[in-house]
Amino acid sequence: MPMTRRRMIAGSAFAAGALQAGFVRRAIAADAEPIRVGFLPALTGPSSSTGIAINRGMAMGVEEINAAGGVGGRKIDLITRDTQSDPTKAVNAATELTRREKAHVIFGPVNSGESLAATPLIARDGIPQLDPCWVDSLTDPKKYPLAFRNAPTNHQIGGAANRYVLEVMKVKKIAVIGDTTGYGTSSVDTYVGMLNDAKADVVYHSTIDAANPDLKPEILRMQSAGAEVIMPWSVNAGFLSRIINTRSDMKWDVAVVGQTTLGSGQTKALLTKPENWEKVYANNFRNCSYDASGKLPARTAAFVEKLKTAKVEMGDTLLWWIAMGYDAAHLIADTVKATGSAPDQIAGHWASLKAWPGVYGDLTWGPEQRNGFPDEEVVMVQANSFDSGAFKLAPGYGA
Repeated sequence: MPMTRRRMIAGSAFAAGALQAGFVRRAIAADAEPIRVGFLPALTGPSSSTGIAINRGMAMGVEEINAAGGVGGRKIDLITRDTQSDPTKAVNAATELTRREKAHVIFGPVNSGESLAATPLIARDGIPQLDPCWVDSLTDPKKYPLAFRNAPTNHQIGGAANRYVLEVMKVKKIAVIGDTTGYGTSSVDTYVGMLNDAKADVVYHSTIDAANPDLKPEILRMQSAGAEVIMPWSVNAGFLSRIINTRSDMKWDVAVVGQTTLGSGQTKALLTKPENWEKVYANNFRNCSYDASGKLPARTAAFVEKLKTAKVEMGDTLLWWIAMGYDAAHLIADTVKATGSAPDQIAGHWASLKAWPGVYGDLTWGPEQRNGFPDEEVVMVQANSFDSGAFKLAPGYGA
């Protein structure tokens, strides 16, 4: 039967209505779609101490957000892949998250060696990345425009440790040691250069396999060179505990100053004697440090009460690691609530963020600034003052 003009108009109206209804259904579906957060911690392997703790905070944050109804009714779907402390596995896991799981955003990897391998691939696939690692080259607004760091850089961390050694301890002869991971080698290279620029005398520097069971030859070389302080850079608790134990076994009374893992509960558990932790000073962060009166900042104290209520273990790890994971979950939720979950929406919001108030630290990014952690919040603490994952400020550091 020939189509009349009336039928044609009616048919066009029906098609337009159906098309509009289709758009509405898709919009409703998008509004109800879970927010897929890819998470790349090392939960096993030699560098897992960081990932295990960050995972506790991330899981708690996601559970808290979802229990409150999600983000505008959208639940967070946390898709976790264990990188096993292996850069190759981190690359494979990142590709799975970006391509198969279609993650809206990725948090991690949480160890620098893995992040060095995975970040270019996450950037290639156009997924916003929240990076908690310190190696300076991991952020670059031109190479990795969607990658934002929610932690300090190597220069910030090394600068705080170097200033403590040179200006507070007032020593000049320094031994620097790292493990052979991407983080360890990059840190040694960076910090030796910074010390040389500051006219310090670096009498020994090297990178060693973190699995090496006998570090005495290396410690003897440091001692023979006249080192007045040991500065180790590694996230491997076993490696750091062997440095501390060997120094004590040799009855060599020099301070150990360096990476935050020096003060972790896992490092403490591997010490042959509790007193080996004397004169060990670790990087930490002001929000997660006790002041002169033994109190945490109000925001952090409230967070610790939440952890206790949720029965989250703090005695074997670092409070700032847990706080970083918790902050990441809430930062992602706040961002999606403000703008949506498309890559340009997330990155655009982060690029305009100013003083976002995290437990771990306040974050400020900009159109050309991807490093958001404040210099003044990087401090040094006494490892042997460890209490519920936090520490007292190091001697001479100030209130």
